Amino acid sequence: MLQIVGIDLHDIRFPTSIGLHGSDAMNTDPDYSAAYVVLRTGTPLEGHGFAFTIGRGNEVVCAAIRALEPYLIGLEVEAVAADLGEFGKRLTHDSQLRWLGPEKGVMHLAAAAVINAMWDLAGRLAGKPVWRLLSEMSPEQIVDLVDWRYIEDALTPAEATDLLAALEPGRAQRIALLEKGGYPAYTTSPGWLGYDDETVIRLSRQAVERGFGQIKLKVGADLEDDLRRFRAAREAVGPGVRIAVDANQRWGVHEAIEWTRALLPYDPWWVEEPTSPDDVLGHAAIRRAVAPVRVATGEHVANRVVFKQLLQAGAVDVVQIDACRVAGVTENVAILLLAAKFGVPVCPHAGGVGLCEVVQHLAMFDYVAVSGSLTDRALEYVDHLHEHFVHPVVIRDGHYLAPQEPGFSGQMRPESIASYRFPDGPAWTASSTGLTDGATKG
Repeated sequence: MLQIVGIDLHDIRFPTSIGLHGSDAMNTDPDYSAAYVVLRTGTPLEGHGFAFTIGRGNEVVCAAIRALEPYLIGLEVEAVAADLGEFGKRLTHDSQLRWLGPEKGVMHLAAAAVINAMWDLAGRLAGKPVWRLLSEMSPEQIVDLVDWRYIEDALTPAEATDLLAALEPGRAQRIALLEKGGYPAYTTSPGWLGYDDETVIRLSRQAVERGFGQIKLKVGADLEDDLRRFRAAREAVGPGVRIAVDANQRWGVHEAIEWTRALLPYDPWWVEEPTSPDDVLGHAAIRRAVAPVRVATGEHVANRVVFKQLLQAGAVDVVQIDACRVAGVTENVAILLLAAKFGVPVCPHAGGVGLCEVVQHLAMFDYVAVSGSLTDRALEYVDHLHEHFVHPVVIRDGHYLAPQEPGFSGQMRPESIASYRFPDGPAWTASSTGLTDGATKG
């Protein structure tokens, strides 16, 4: 009988702020980080998961994960893998820990790390990548994963079952297409706000050469700078490549409208996180005012309830799930189903350390079993830090290749854990001048 006998917890941080990799209008000096948990069974079979942060406060998420430990020790792995929906509810419904949320904030990040680690373990136990594990579930099994509390006014279990059943006959064909050609990607690598114009131009051209049909630029700090950078990127890639812009919540509603309209000459594909992620009505007002520019959001949306409201209010054109923001795989299944009900495409957020590795599974599951479509869908990609993972993403011709290894692809290499453990890993005890380019860029 396989049981959880202990957890290992690591505060992992990469000094990406040195090269301003990941910089945007709100997060000017990010150190990409992971509150990283390993579920141990006393055998080589383990579950790996993490919550993504950008530096300070990562230790707080680690402490929150430790608070969930009593729910884990002694669990029978086979029983949990057979009812992962109930496991997710157990972690997020604690009558005392809920007071710290409920279902948002640091405790929800902690739940995401642990739930994703359990999905990783379930995938390894089944000998399948998580996208395939999900895609081979029956409609009824998928529906049973969802915590339906608070969302049945927008989507009922019966509606979700019918939606999934209608797409079930085409799953095998979509799996074959996915394994042959991969899942379309777009890249944010050219667009970090700290990059000079020469770097933006060079990386934008390289992205097109690598097969990406869409890039993304960070905006929101200075309008004149944004206009100049956007013009340079547009001239570099031409009119046939989509360019999205991302304000990372920098603006109020009126400012978002005025700023987005100012960018119209360069044909923005979408404007991402134009205002507070909690402002549903603000997003709706922005969407009405800036059409035909699309409005995208989701990487900082706290839970399925806010996603439900965004969809009900007609506030978004693009849903951007994050594998580690809401309560992991299980809650993201609910969000994918909601998006499918409302006919809104899902273009997941990735980029931060490990996010590309894990969220690819959710995008692929969405295509195979939930939406059945690749129209106007692309998964974010950023070209750094992948070498720190045992099974890093593989990009070919602007597409994610489908993972074949069992699990959720979030396992870090032991040497990377040792090197970047905060604050005592060599990457942090060495002087900043001694850091290699690989330590900062990946």
